[in-house]
Amino acid sequence: MCNDYRLMVDLASVIEEFAHLKIKIRFPEGRPNIEAREDIKITDTGPIVRTVEGERGAGELVQRRWSWPSPTRKPVYNFRSEGREFTSNRCLIVADGFYEFTAPADPKKKRKDKWLFRKVGEPIFAIAGIWRETEDIGEAYTMLTMEPGPDIAPYHDRQIVILERDSWADWLDPSVSAKPLIKPLPAGSLSVEQIG
Repeated sequence: MCNDYRLMVDLASVIEEFAHLKIKIRFPEGRPNIEAREDIKITDTGPIVRTVEGERGAGELVQRRWSWPSPTRKPVYNFRSEGREFTSNRCLIVADGFYEFTAPADPKKKRKDKWLFRKVGEPIFAIAGIWRETEDIGEAYTMLTMEPGPDIAPYHDRQIVILERDSWADWLDPSVSAKPLIKPLPAGSLSVEQIG
């Protein structure tokens, strides 16, 4: 499951990518200072674009904590999507890469092998997410997961839901069914390189 991702592009580039899709970005809390980050880890703050109530083709860009506490206090950073509709509190988690970890190929190596996945030909992509209000930490988000697509299956038995670009506006519209939007990308959509 994804427990580490990255965003190395600036805010202006993020806004531009959404503008190409005719999605107007609003900043209800002011323009956030988004710094290039190689690693955004569980409990870190990251940028999300969430639904503007009653307005299709618009999204609010805010920074929130990745993961909320479960009843057992463990962080909920991934959430199974199978069989669910997600009729409220949808968000797009903006990224330009994510990591998966596998048992090391070298038996002398103590740490797992680290693999960086990126969307081929696109500077950023959107991970399907949901957010909620919590008593302890305020608003927080989590990534949706599903069965792995062909690019991820050799590395993990689950994967995060990466939305096709033409589905971003639909994901932000809770009146559009979530089920047809949650699907694996075609083979070759993601590049992978070992970085550790």
